[in-house]
Amino acid sequence: MTQSSDDRHDSSNPKAPLPTLDDFGDVRLVPTRWEDNDHYGHINNVVYYSFFDTAVNLWLLESTGVDIRTLPEIGVVVSSGCQFLRSLSFPDEVAVGLAVRRIGTSSVTYRLGVFKSGEHEVRALGEFVHVYVDAEGRTTVPIPAVIRSALEGLPLVEF
Repeated sequence: MTQSSDDRHDSSNPKAPLPTLDDFGDVRLVPTRWEDNDHYGHINNVVYYSFFDTAVNLWLLESTGVDIRTLPEIGVVVSSGCQFLRSLSFPDEVAVGLAVRRIGTSSVTYRLGVFKSGEHEVRALGEFVHVYVDAEGRTTVPIPAVIRSALEGLPLVEF
């Protein structure tokens, strides 16, 4: 795995530097929709989780070269979170940066940065944890080799 720059963000330390787009190993462009705006004129917070899910699963499909939906082991989301820093609004195009914070035996913790397309200043910083389970019995299993291999190509970050 590659290591990101020394600029780390520790959410418990508000003075820690925030990551930029360059700290993420993969970037996915996601359009916003009219319905994504809430009454206050910005993208509603629940939509950011859809950005995370879309970015991670598109990356998995493309980086592994397999249809992850048909594997005997699947990743299920067991935890997610988001720190909202600056708002976005329709019709902004969103760039979602993807990196890895931890790869375990059966789980992976992704770090995701949400940016306005064309900007390098993070608007939201997210975390998304997949645990791999048997697709039929839903018992925990090791991360499939094809997915682990792809994960090892993403930057390992500490922010």
